[in-house]
Amino acid sequence: MNLVEKAVSNGGKLAPLVIPNGLTSGTGLMNPSIFIDQDNEIIVNLRHVNYTLVHAENKQSFPSRYGPLTYLHPEKDQRLVTENYLCRLDNDLNMTDFTKVKMQSLHEPIWEFVGLEDARVVQWNNEYFLIGVRRDTTTTGVGRMEYTQIDLDKDNWTAKEMHRKRIAAPGLDDSYCEKNWMPVVDKPYTFVKWTMPTEVIYSSPFGQDSEQLMLRHTPAAPKDQRGSSQVIKWGSMYICITHEVDLFKNYLEQKDAIYRHRVVMWDEQFNFVGLSQPFSFLDARVEFCVGAAQQGEDLLLSFGFQDNAAFVLRVPKLVVEDLLKECLTYGN
Repeated sequence: MNLVEKAVSNGGKLAPLVIPNGLTSGTGLMNPSIFIDQDNEIIVNLRHVNYTLVHAENKQSFPSRYGPLTYLHPEKDQRLVTENYLCRLDNDLNMTDFTKVKMQSLHEPIWEFVGLEDARVVQWNNEYFLIGVRRDTTTTGVGRMEYTQIDLDKDNWTAKEMHRKRIAAPGLDDSYCEKNWMPVVDKPYTFVKWTMPTEVIYSSPFGQDSEQLMLRHTPAAPKDQRGSSQVIKWGSMYICITHEVDLFKNYLEQKDAIYRHRVVMWDEQFNFVGLSQPFSFLDARVEFCVGAAQQGEDLLLSFGFQDNAAFVLRVPKLVVEDLLKECLTYGN
């Protein structure tokens, strides 16, 4: 299902997120994370990367010599570098302000993926946080989720990092890469780490250890359901967007991927309720949702398209209800 087509045809809206080309040199804007704060303002974290992704899409028989997935880098910098921009939108999803997040220089990056990647926006206990994965602190790219506490000056629309905390995985903390934990918007410092089965974690930005709050049995997932958006309240239920990815090699043994998304629903105690059918946003093979927020009766979803474009989609209540009906009838 093309969710954008269904949403727009039922009165929704697709809004592009664009900042001046001079700030990006034409490289990718991607994977935005939307959030509505306690002042009822729409805030989006927009990820900028220093490369352009070229994907063969429907030309699998004629990919480039480098394969169907090709990263075009600046000639003198072959790293994958992320910068983050905090943006403010009006109620019609037009961008009114943007600013680059000024990060502290706490270490010299020592791996090829640099910066805080796919950061979700939350406001917990009156403080703003960007929460994403960082992989540049070891020579082997070990990934951990990190808190970045933000000082956001709304009058001048500037943002700077005040505090950073690397989040330990619960238990032995010996995994290679932890990423895509989903913040639970109305439960400070709480994350859904795994979806099916459901593992809920607590980790304070000012403490040391992470604590497993619960591990709930679920039916076997049709595919591994990986984190995407924040977890938000919808009526008496919790919902989120997850992603699933089919990683494969083409006939020349070159890597390729297809991403799809679903809605997951839990009750208030995080007992699994159901899973929607998979959907795409714009029928691309490479898409990624990093944000969800409720605005009135509508659902706002923010997503990246082929690592080269960023959008916010307003999904009308009618379309949301269709997705939730799929969750409620899951397995029947």
